[in-house]
Amino acid sequence: MDSATRDGVRLAVTETNLDLPLVARGKVRDIYEAAGRLLIVATDRLSAFDCVLPTGIPDRGRVLTGLSAFWFEQLRGVVPNHYITIDPDGFPPAAQAQREILAGRAMLVERCRRIDFECVVRGYLAGSAWKEYRETGRACGVALPAGLALGSRLPEPIFTPATKNDRGHDENITGDEMAKRLGAPLARRLEEASLALYRAAAAVAEQAGFILVDTKFEFGLRGAVGASGRPVPSEGDEIVLIDEAVTPDSSRFWDARTYAATGSTESYDKQVVRDYLESTGWNKRPPAPALPPEVVAAARGRYLDVYQRITGRPLVER
Repeated sequence: MDSATRDGVRLAVTETNLDLPLVARGKVRDIYEAAGRLLIVATDRLSAFDCVLPTGIPDRGRVLTGLSAFWFEQLRGVVPNHYITIDPDGFPPAAQAQREILAGRAMLVERCRRIDFECVVRGYLAGSAWKEYRETGRACGVALPAGLALGSRLPEPIFTPATKNDRGHDENITGDEMAKRLGAPLARRLEEASLALYRAAAAVAEQAGFILVDTKFEFGLRGAVGASGRPVPSEGDEIVLIDEAVTPDSSRFWDARTYAATGSTESYDKQVVRDYLESTGWNKRPPAPALPPEVVAAARGRYLDVYQRITGRPLVER
């Protein structure tokens, strides 16, 4: 038996405990201080309806980290990012004792000052934007043409920011509201960066046979102190893409061929898990029910499929 299997069954890594200062333990990621940098470990934990489930999805964390590393490399020329390496040889000595567990699921990054907004870009009408459009003809304050249907391609990608909530629902806000809170110059730079990243990523996804329906980016500012000499955003700070990039957790992917043939808007993400939970009658309050093996296998298969199609190679067995 190795660290990833037991009796031939793959095990999920749902928590890590490294000999490094723990900065945060989120719904999915454990983040450690690493000599002025951060070591971000994507576990196999899974949340749905704002609740962390008791059942992990084996290899999910490795897919999220591998895809983020791929996209950080692909998009580096569009917007700078905080990615340094996923090679365990580059990790701090204190992490080496658990390098087998960390391999493929941990990422060493530059530490930045996080901007507490989710920068969402939508190229198609889906999710909460579809619900709002049906009621108001708008999406997060952006007026859209009449007559659109679920899954319609928008005339142009739109920027629809949200406040960031590490433990609950993000709240959609308008671009004007974001500008009030951050200042118009910085808000405009974030919008321009987000739209440029979306267009570049959508072109790569298209080559893999996916439609990048929507995605959300997080940004930070380089350095502990900004251009103003204070740890607050200012016009002269450099914007850096942080956290994860264009994974099934942060993005909605549709299969392009199926969409063209049938109009299907089935997503390549944890939708199979959400569908199962809905079928159980769970009240969406903790504790969440455990997932049966067939749902775990189906979800894992979706993640592995997205990884292979986007990167052009299968996830390395460990």
